[in-house]
Amino acid sequence: MSTARVTDSISFAYWVPNVSGGLVVSDIEQTTDWGIDYNRRLARTAEQIGFDYALTQVRYLGSYGAESQHESVSFSLALLEATERLRVIAAVHPGLWHPAVLANLATTAGELYDGRFALNVVSGWLREEFRKFGEPWLEHDERYRRSAEFLQVLRAIFSGDHAEFSGDFYRLHDYSVSPRPTTAPELFQGGNSSAAQVNGGRYADWYFLNGAPVDELADQIAQVRRHAEKAGRETKIGVNAFVILDDSEAGAHARLREIIDRADRDAVEGFAESVRQAGQSSSDGKGMWANSSFEDLVQYNDGFRTGLIGTAEQITDRISELREIGVDLVLTGYLNFQEELERFGREIIAPLRASETPVPSPVP
Repeated sequence: MSTARVTDSISFAYWVPNVSGGLVVSDIEQTTDWGIDYNRRLARTAEQIGFDYALTQVRYLGSYGAESQHESVSFSLALLEATERLRVIAAVHPGLWHPAVLANLATTAGELYDGRFALNVVSGWLREEFRKFGEPWLEHDERYRRSAEFLQVLRAIFSGDHAEFSGDFYRLHDYSVSPRPTTAPELFQGGNSSAAQVNGGRYADWYFLNGAPVDELADQIAQVRRHAEKAGRETKIGVNAFVILDDSEAGAHARLREIIDRADRDAVEGFAESVRQAGQSSSDGKGMWANSSFEDLVQYNDGFRTGLIGTAEQITDRISELREIGVDLVLTGYLNFQEELERFGREIIAPLRASETPVPSPVP
């Protein structure tokens, strides 16, 4: 199995704005709304214009400029109810969910919504969430070791009857879910660290990366695919990117500059302090946000760094570069979601889909 696999057709996802404040920690004016009615309309628009997935965020505390939040799993089910084809990924924290309980929920959701419900296993970066819930806070590599067990339990339950698992965090004894899922929910693993790469390669269907330049992404993708190859399996790759699409390159970068210039400095610096442990305390110091600058952190998950900022032609070229290094899915975020997501669909997704459509052979 080659670590340099190139997908035939790249997929697109968008961040669900189910927390207040949008996707940038800035006082810049924006029309994005975190409410359910706005998000139902957004989800219907997204599937109509060619998006494949939506990713619902998980927050349990007001933080990082987002004082209010809707819970990810229940919000995801509401978006599935509002759509027909869109796949919705709910982010979940090991340590706050039991994997067998979640497996039952995901199985039922999959039956209700034609296999469109998926899970993103995130190991957690906000210590205060665990402290306020009275749950133990684990250091970085231990959190990812718990996530590895979490993923293995889910896979064991989804793959067959009489599941057994004996780990340090979770145990199963002759457990079966009935009815069995017709289609096993897709499992995503987020992260950037070496521990996260191991989990993604060995146990997840998809691996989500923070935004980064192409050369950095290529190195990480190769590592994940090596772990998958050793395990005799394949993991697809998703990459985060914040999109600023404009008629001119200068206009797009002027908008980026405005977002950063109007950043909420206290909130960004507070976030930087909160996540420092998440990245720099990993065993090799290569985790998420380990090397992120203040400007990078104005968009959580380093979305500016991927470079989907410019004209439609420039953004399309960058997506082609991402595809060439093995990216299967681009996870997009926007300042004004409804308007900008629609434009991205018209000017980026539609032309790409048209170019991928095979030309039928003439009838002899």
